[in-house]
Amino acid sequence: MTTLVVVRKGDSVAIAADSLTTFGDTKLAAVHDRTFDKIVRHRDTYIGLCGSAAHQLVFQSLLAKHADLDFSHKAAIFETFRKLHPILKEQHYLNPKEEEDDPYESTQITALIANGNGIFGVFSMREVFEYTQFWAAGSGREFALGAMQARYGHLRTAEAVARAGVEVGAIFDKNSALPMTLYTMPLATR
Repeated sequence: MTTLVVVRKGDSVAIAADSLTTFGDTKLAAVHDRTFDKIVRHRDTYIGLCGSAAHQLVFQSLLAKHADLDFSHKAAIFETFRKLHPILKEQHYLNPKEEEDDPYESTQITALIANGNGIFGVFSMREVFEYTQFWAAGSGREFALGAMQARYGHLRTAEAVARAGVEVGAIFDKNSALPMTLYTMPLATR
Protein backbone atom coordinates (compact mmCIF):
# COMPACT_ATOMS: atom_id res chain seq x y z
CA MET A 1 0.00 0.00 0.00
CA THR A 2 1.29 3.50 0.71
CA THR A 3 1.23 6.69 2.68
CA LEU A 4 -0.26 9.44 0.53
CA VAL A 5 -1.13 12.95 1.80
CA VAL A 6 -2.56 16.25 0.58
CA VAL A 7 -2.30 19.52 2.50
CA ARG A 8 -3.73 23.00 2.11
CA LYS A 9 -2.15 25.76 4.18
CA GLY A 10 -1.76 29.47 3.61
CA ASP A 11 -1.55 30.19 -0.10
CA SER A 12 -0.34 26.77 -1.24
CA VAL A 13 -1.18 23.09 -1.50
CA ALA A 14 1.08 20.05 -1.32
CA ILE A 15 0.81 16.39 -2.22
CA ALA A 16 3.31 13.76 -1.11
CA ALA A 17 3.74 9.99 -1.15
CA ASP A 18 6.17 7.38 0.06
CA SER A 19 8.05 5.28 -2.48
CA LEU A 20 7.69 1.64 -1.41
CA THR A 21 5.87 -0.95 -3.52
CA THR A 22 4.99 -4.28 -1.94
CA PHE A 23 3.96 -7.63 -3.41
CA GLY A 24 2.78 -9.73 -0.46
CA ASP A 25 5.88 -10.16 1.69
CA THR A 26 8.25 -8.79 -0.96
CA LYS A 27 9.28 -5.12 -0.95
CA LEU A 28 10.41 -3.11 -3.96
CA ALA A 29 12.29 -0.13 -2.50
CA ALA A 30 12.96 3.10 -4.41
CA VAL A 31 16.62 2.16 -4.87
CA HIS A 32 15.49 -0.78 -7.04
CA ASP A 33 12.53 0.90 -8.79
CA ARG A 34 13.25 3.34 -11.63
CA THR A 35 9.70 4.75 -11.44
CA PHE A 36 8.82 4.83 -7.73
CA ASP A 37 6.78 8.06 -7.84
CA LYS A 38 3.12 7.29 -6.94
CA ILE A 39 1.95 10.73 -8.08
CA VAL A 40 1.04 11.47 -11.70
CA ARG A 41 0.63 14.89 -13.26
CA HIS A 42 -2.13 16.01 -15.60
CA ARG A 43 -1.64 19.61 -16.73
CA ASP A 44 -1.80 21.63 -13.46
CA THR A 45 -3.12 18.76 -11.31
CA TYR A 46 -1.25 16.13 -9.31
CA ILE A 47 -3.01 12.81 -8.64
CA GLY A 48 -1.67 10.41 -6.03
CA LEU A 49 -2.85 6.83 -6.36
CA CYS A 50 -2.87 4.02 -3.83
CA GLY A 51 -3.89 0.41 -4.05
CA SER A 52 -2.81 -1.74 -6.98
CA ALA A 53 0.47 -0.81 -8.65
CA ALA A 54 -1.40 -1.19 -11.96
CA HIS A 55 -3.41 1.98 -11.22
CA GLN A 56 -0.46 4.22 -12.03
CA LEU A 57 0.13 2.77 -15.50
CA VAL A 58 -3.60 2.77 -16.22
CA PHE A 59 -3.90 6.41 -15.16
CA GLN A 60 -0.88 7.50 -17.17
CA SER A 61 -2.49 5.86 -20.21
CA LEU A 62 -5.86 7.49 -19.53
CA LEU A 63 -4.36 10.95 -18.99
CA ALA A 64 -2.38 10.70 -22.23
CA LYS A 65 -5.45 9.71 -24.27
CA HIS A 66 -8.10 11.96 -22.69
CA ALA A 67 -6.97 15.58 -22.62
CA ASP A 68 -10.46 16.79 -21.66
CA LEU A 69 -10.40 15.37 -18.10
CA ASP A 70 -11.35 18.00 -15.53
CA PHE A 71 -10.04 17.91 -11.95
CA SER A 72 -10.80 21.56 -11.12
CA HIS A 73 -13.56 21.09 -8.51
CA LYS A 74 -15.60 18.44 -6.69
CA ALA A 75 -18.38 18.06 -9.26
CA ALA A 76 -15.93 18.01 -12.18
CA ILE A 77 -13.83 15.32 -10.48
CA PHE A 78 -16.94 13.21 -9.93
CA GLU A 79 -17.94 13.55 -13.59
CA THR A 80 -14.40 12.71 -14.70
CA PHE A 81 -14.36 9.47 -12.66
CA ARG A 82 -17.88 8.64 -13.83
CA LYS A 83 -16.77 9.01 -17.46
CA LEU A 84 -13.62 6.98 -16.81
CA HIS A 85 -15.43 4.03 -15.21
CA PRO A 86 -16.68 2.38 -18.43
CA ILE A 87 -13.29 3.01 -20.05
CA LEU A 88 -11.58 1.33 -17.08
CA LYS A 89 -13.86 -1.68 -17.49
CA GLU A 90 -13.78 -1.99 -21.28
CA GLN A 91 -10.24 -0.97 -22.18
CA HIS A 92 -8.27 -1.76 -19.02
CA TYR A 93 -10.24 -4.80 -17.81
CA LEU A 94 -11.10 -3.37 -14.39
CA ASN A 95 -12.83 -5.87 -12.11
CA PRO A 96 -15.48 -3.64 -10.44
CA LYS A 97 -16.62 -6.30 -7.94
CA GLU A 98 -16.16 -5.67 -4.23
CA GLU A 99 -19.03 -6.63 -1.92
CA GLU A 100 -22.40 -8.11 -2.96
CA ASP A 101 -24.39 -5.36 -1.25
CA ASP A 102 -22.38 -2.39 -2.58
CA PRO A 103 -24.72 0.20 -4.07
CA TYR A 104 -22.46 0.88 -7.08
CA GLU A 105 -19.68 -0.77 -9.05
CA SER A 106 -16.26 0.02 -7.67
CA THR A 107 -13.45 1.72 -9.56
CA GLN A 108 -11.05 -0.02 -7.12
CA ILE A 109 -9.17 3.32 -6.96
CA THR A 110 -8.35 5.59 -4.06
CA ALA A 111 -6.77 8.88 -5.12
CA LEU A 112 -5.81 12.18 -3.58
CA ILE A 113 -5.73 15.22 -5.86
CA ALA A 114 -4.00 18.58 -5.48
CA ASN A 115 -4.18 21.60 -7.76
CA GLY A 116 -4.52 25.37 -7.57
CA ASN A 117 -8.20 24.98 -6.68
CA GLY A 118 -7.63 22.89 -3.55
CA ILE A 119 -7.19 19.33 -2.28
CA PHE A 120 -9.56 16.45 -2.95
CA GLY A 121 -10.03 12.75 -2.31
CA VAL A 122 -11.70 10.17 -4.56
CA PHE A 123 -12.72 6.75 -3.30
CA SER A 124 -13.84 3.50 -4.90
CA MET A 125 -17.55 4.30 -5.34
CA ARG A 126 -16.57 7.62 -6.94
CA GLU A 127 -17.15 9.53 -3.73
CA VAL A 128 -15.37 12.88 -3.93
CA PHE A 129 -14.43 15.03 -0.94
CA GLU A 130 -12.86 18.48 -0.82
CA TYR A 131 -10.64 19.04 2.22
CA THR A 132 -10.00 22.30 4.03
CA GLN A 133 -6.66 21.46 5.69
CA PHE A 134 -5.29 17.96 4.98
CA TRP A 135 -6.09 14.31 4.38
CA ALA A 136 -4.28 11.00 3.95
CA ALA A 137 -4.89 7.69 2.18
CA GLY A 138 -3.28 4.30 2.01
CA SER A 139 -2.13 1.87 4.67
CA GLY A 140 -0.16 4.59 6.50
CA ARG A 141 -3.07 7.07 6.56
CA GLU A 142 -3.83 6.82 10.29
CA PHE A 143 -0.24 7.60 11.24
CA ALA A 144 -0.07 10.44 8.71
CA LEU A 145 -3.40 11.93 9.85
CA GLY A 146 -2.24 11.89 13.47
CA ALA A 147 1.08 13.52 12.63
CA MET A 148 -0.52 16.20 10.48
CA GLN A 149 -3.19 16.94 13.10
CA ALA A 150 -0.50 17.35 15.76
CA ARG A 151 1.76 19.54 13.60
CA TYR A 152 -0.64 21.52 11.37
CA GLY A 153 -0.89 24.52 13.70
CA HIS A 154 2.86 24.58 14.37
CA LEU A 155 4.31 24.21 10.88
CA ARG A 156 4.35 27.17 8.52
CA THR A 157 3.82 25.58 5.10
CA ALA A 158 1.74 22.95 3.35
CA GLU A 159 5.02 21.31 2.30
CA ALA A 160 6.23 20.96 5.89
CA VAL A 161 2.91 19.43 7.03
CA ALA A 162 2.88 16.98 4.10
CA ARG A 163 6.49 16.01 4.82
CA ALA A 164 5.62 15.30 8.47
CA GLY A 165 2.68 13.11 7.46
CA VAL A 166 4.63 10.91 5.05
CA GLU A 167 7.66 10.68 7.33
CA VAL A 168 5.56 9.38 10.22
CA GLY A 169 3.65 7.03 7.92
CA ALA A 170 6.96 5.63 6.69
CA ILE A 171 8.18 5.11 10.26
CA PHE A 172 5.15 3.20 11.54
CA ASP A 173 3.47 1.59 8.50
CA LYS A 174 5.17 -1.61 7.32
CA ASN A 175 4.02 -0.95 3.73
CA SER A 176 5.51 2.56 3.45
CA ALA A 177 9.10 3.78 3.17
CA LEU A 178 11.19 6.82 2.31
CA PRO A 179 12.28 8.55 0.18
CA MET A 180 9.13 10.51 -0.55
CA THR A 181 8.02 12.50 -3.54
CA LEU A 182 6.46 15.87 -2.81
CA TYR A 183 4.93 18.53 -5.05
CA THR A 184 3.66 21.98 -4.11
CA MET A 185 1.79 24.66 -5.98
CA PRO A 186 0.13 27.97 -5.19
CA LEU A 187 -3.58 28.19 -4.62
CA ALA A 188 -5.46 30.09 -7.30
CA THR A 189 -6.66 33.50 -6.21
CA ARG A 190 -10.42 33.83 -6.23
